[in-house]
Amino acid sequence: MTRPAPGIQLESVRVRAGERELLTVPALELPERRISVIGPNGGGKSTLLQLFNGLVEPTEGWVTVGGMDTIEQGREVRRQVGFVFSNPAAQLVMPTPQEDVELSLQRTVRDRARRRRLAASCLAELGIGELADRSSHELSGGQQQLVALATVLVLEPAIVVLDEPTTLLDLVNAQRFTGILDQLATQKGLQIITATHDLQLAAQADRCLLIDDGGLRTDGAPQSVIETYRSMARERAAG
Repeated sequence: MTRPAPGIQLESVRVRAGERELLTVPALELPERRISVIGPNGGGKSTLLQLFNGLVEPTEGWVTVGGMDTIEQGREVRRQVGFVFSNPAAQLVMPTPQEDVELSLQRTVRDRARRRRLAASCLAELGIGELADRSSHELSGGQQQLVALATVLVLEPAIVVLDEPTTLLDLVNAQRFTGILDQLATQKGLQIITATHDLQLAAQADRCLLIDDGGLRTDGAPQSVIETYRSMARERAAG
């Protein structure tokens, strides 16, 4: 069997944890600019997203990004695919936002002064430049999520993958964050792939995937996929 062509592609993928099957995806190609991933908790959304940059490795099959295998060329893939977790605390390990963003650059930018300039510029571009030297523990959930996004964007990835990024945010901060995602896709040309329970956010994508019980249940136009998900949820709630 030949490897998939360039682009984000999955071919004959299975992910297992011991005897338990976590995810099965026979074939999937993801060229669209905005993609949303929906489905119930425990259905496999996070596993799917983590395949894209090698955080999870397929037990069987291949995952490639731009023709690069996520196992064999994991470091190169992670330069192309940035990952933002639902809880920003998982990504903020330094005392201040400035230091966290600089930390992301430590391997690729040797000059300390240049790291400081690039980090400050990235924070400013996201509208949080004034938070650079604040204690990360004093930031609101929305501010922390933006700093976590900055730690990814400063590396200039082509693809940004977000795992339920608005879960901990109030309405105002969730709308601000999703507006920034729109700008990244439309103005910066980044591919944005978002797993979310926010069906309004999911509807703004170009394409939507419904992941349930470890598999891709339906895939297509967001409104159609969302309606399928709503119907599925109603049936399960009714018993």
